[in-house]
Amino acid sequence: MDTNKDKVILITGGAKRVGATMCRELHRQGAKLMIHYNNSMPEARALQAELNLLRANSVAIIQGDLLNLNVLPTLVSETVHQFGKLDVLINNASTYYPTDLGQINEENWQDLIGSNLKAPVFLAQAAATELRKNSGCIINITDMHIERPKKGYIVYSVAKAGLVTLTKSLAHELSPEVRVNAVAPGPVQWPESNPQFDEVYRQRVINQTLLKRVGEAEDVAKAVKFLIYDAPFITGHILAVDGGRSINL
Repeated sequence: MDTNKDKVILITGGAKRVGATMCRELHRQGAKLMIHYNNSMPEARALQAELNLLRANSVAIIQGDLLNLNVLPTLVSETVHQFGKLDVLINNASTYYPTDLGQINEENWQDLIGSNLKAPVFLAQAAATELRKNSGCIINITDMHIERPKKGYIVYSVAKAGLVTLTKSLAHELSPEVRVNAVAPGPVQWPESNPQFDEVYRQRVINQTLLKRVGEAEDVAKAVKFLIYDAPFITGHILAVDGGRSINL
């Protein structure tokens, strides 16, 4: 089995926000990273330069539209070509926006289901052979609202709930060689430029959270690190990182 210092990790949507924090945390553990991005090229290049300055040739980046299934095997093959193997797949990329009943269209469905559920299915399938070879693992990033859907977010909620079932299904399918787990973040980072998340809303969320504060991106990154590096006997598990909010709604 590979040593902890030698892991090669493919992460989708890793160029900014929580994804970038995960990349920094895992890079500190000695991992080599293939960071996928779609539209965030400046952020991806900046993160690559930042991390390669700390450890030369340890980070590569790759562009791809995850809604195009033909792209997904390429993400895996390019990672193996660049670093010689693949130990960990992190399905982090996600689209997130409301879909009110009566206004849902097929484009919403394809986009939200595509990024949050369909891409993880087909990417896991593409990566399975390599992950089995290396006794690797998959980490899916789901959501606190998987059991109590958020009003107005039907399609997103369905996709993230599906990702939970995918996590458990893959844990069955890929055992015993590959572990598959998920992290379900709660209030960690507010969506950018969304008027719904005003100060009143934020305060209400904090009041509903048992720890009476929001989390940090680092909290999610540390949970991911734990499941990759320190949890060899955990598979099929959904780890809530939400300050207790999911049990207080």
